Amino acid sequence: MENQPRDYACFLPPRLDALVDAWLDEDIPSTDYGGFVVGSRPAVAHLLVKSAGVLAGVPFADAVLARLGCSAEWAYADGAMFDGEGKVVVAVVTGPTHRVLQAERTVLNVLARCSGIATAARAFADKAAAAGFGGTVAGTRKTTPGFRDVEKYGMLVGGVDTHRTDLSSMVMLKDNHIWATGSITAAVETCRSVAGFSVKIEVETSSYDDAAEAINAGADVIMLDNFEPTELKAVAARLKADFAGSAQKFLLEASGGVRLDTVDGYFCDAIDIISTSSLHQGVGVVDFSLKIQPGAAEQE
Repeated sequence: MENQPRDYACFLPPRLDALVDAWLDEDIPSTDYGGFVVGSRPAVAHLLVKSAGVLAGVPFADAVLARLGCSAEWAYADGAMFDGEGKVVVAVVTGPTHRVLQAERTVLNVLARCSGIATAARAFADKAAAAGFGGTVAGTRKTTPGFRDVEKYGMLVGGVDTHRTDLSSMVMLKDNHIWATGSITAAVETCRSVAGFSVKIEVETSSYDDAAEAINAGADVIMLDNFEPTELKAVAARLKADFAGSAQKFLLEASGGVRLDTVDGYFCDAIDIISTSSLHQGVGVVDFSLKIQPGAAEQE
């Protein structure tokens, strides 16, 4: 078991079929005129990657194809890296011609965006490894509504942590929660009364005093938000030293202003987690295309 490759598809929730139906309903709300033109004769198409990046999104592509009665034979698995030198056939798609073409744009869009996130995530993970950072690099919940599963999956394939996937999987008490409640302590205590022992509580803080209050209140994760790297390292080291003998165990998370070109400044032993939305917001895409192979179906 230890040597088997990870099946990232097992990460996905059972709502995948519903997601695919929503995507196809958006793209094919009624009649497909182009589908009438090409008809339903069997087709073979090559799915090509044309730029550098990390492949991610195969389960989503397969689900779209399966919904339309098509299938793909993949030459590569999620996580494969391409150097962008020439066009590479990553899969051979078969099915009725009109169905293959109905699936085309949705498959390409999902692969392009998921692979773009995986590529950005791989770059962050590689930087952390090169720097000897022993903590975790993570994404955020600043994802596209309706597309979170794809974006979180891309992070996973790229080698970073997905962080919390939704409001139910972990508590994050941000500034608005604190202001609306009155204090960090009150917010944490109120939250713990319903979250119990099984749900972690994270608190967003902007100063040493706020972070110390959150630790004393029993928070599990302390986010040091929008600190400059020099101040971040000093505050993090002070917190770890001051609470070294405390019974309360906590993690320190750095967030805000972290990008690939700045992340080196956030690496330090006192920081356990570095989270950033820049590995899934505004990232580039990997270029894919689908080409029907003339006469291929008849030759088989």
